[in-house]
Amino acid sequence: MRLIADLHIHSRYSRATSPKITPVYLEKWAQIKGLDLIGSGDCTHPFWLKELRENLNDAEEGLYILKDKVRENCSTHVKAEKRPRFVLTGEISTIYKKENRTHKVHHLIILPDFKTAKQFQKKLEGIGNIASDGRPIFGIDSRDLLAILLDMNENSILIPAHIWTPWFSALGAKSGFDSIDECYGDLSKYITAIETGLSSNPPMNWALSSLDRFSILSNSDAHSLEKLGRKATIFEFLGAISFNALRSAFYIESNTNQIAETIEFFPQEGKYYYDGHKKCGVCLSPKEIRSSSEICPICNKKLTPGVMRRVLELADRPVDETAPYTPTKIKTNQRPYHSLIPLKEILGELLNTKANSKRVEIAYNAIIENNTELYFLKDMCLGEIEKLHCPNVSGELLSRAIDQMRKGNVFITPGYDSEYGIIRVFPPN
Repeated sequence: MRLIADLHIHSRYSRATSPKITPVYLEKWAQIKGLDLIGSGDCTHPFWLKELRENLNDAEEGLYILKDKVRENCSTHVKAEKRPRFVLTGEISTIYKKENRTHKVHHLIILPDFKTAKQFQKKLEGIGNIASDGRPIFGIDSRDLLAILLDMNENSILIPAHIWTPWFSALGAKSGFDSIDECYGDLSKYITAIETGLSSNPPMNWALSSLDRFSILSNSDAHSLEKLGRKATIFEFLGAISFNALRSAFYIESNTNQIAETIEFFPQEGKYYYDGHKKCGVCLSPKEIRSSSEICPICNKKLTPGVMRRVLELADRPVDETAPYTPTKIKTNQRPYHSLIPLKEILGELLNTKANSKRVEIAYNAIIENNTELYFLKDMCLGEIEKLHCPNVSGELLSRAIDQMRKGNVFITPGYDSEYGIIRVFPPN
């Protein structure tokens, strides 16, 4: 069974998120994007967990499906076929001092059932405020968070989230460690996978032999419905899907690993790819950084370190973020990957307008009426794309744009210091 999953998202109870994120709209947008399995996000938040329990029915073991009566009573016009599954997930931030250094690490958790989620909530309530934010903050060691999680249910999963982000991650330049083992100590053996984050892709992670034993996952970390699926992980399950099948799929050194490939952002579009200083408009590559002493040439303040430079610092192999899409070492954590540009961004470029404009919306709706976005971007035959009727965009031009993207023939303005990069399929102007 082939299954596309996005396991790291947020609810409307997290800061800086869309108020439209509800269970029924998550199902609708999972179908639009082409996702088969979606993380619930924010399962530690009491109001959101209650809402999930009221809106979801049990499906396969540890997986859930939107209730029929919820679908029938809404006006979202969700499709009846191929209903996406939900799994209970959340993100937790830990901020603490260790060996005279402050560490800020984000963790993706995946829980086996509502009972465990409720018990985990109760335990965390004694440590900090779980109702103030969908992604709660606790002043405990990353290792201790994992210990609490395993005490609640040994089948629970913890995945270091967006491991390279400079400010909040296990390997971040400003607040992380130099290895996953340093971060989780004696419990690091229970970590089976890592998450790439928007500013890194699989080849950048292949450059560290210390990461070889971890499966590489990609997720959207979406704060709005339209961002779902911008990164995703594709599984090939040999048998029936379930929570335990998902958990087993992460183990590298066994025949249960069933991660087939990943869907990626171009990492240069991530907002921490290169070093820089947003206020001064300064963006520097690792090569340029060597001659700048990590100081902004405009204001003489420290630059925000980029993910690529941090990867180069820790790598013990050559780093090539444009390595072939289909690696040969399938027995390791290397899997094929596909770098995609969100469809609305492509349409915005072709229509010479913003991705959230009305013209883009009309063209987008015409395409997704009979196709999912991920199928269109990744798998749809170019000849079929050329024949599509897309308002204000010629099928020939659209087909050419998709071909350029799939081949990686794109034009890049890299992101830096919280400023997203820009990926174009044709030269600027």
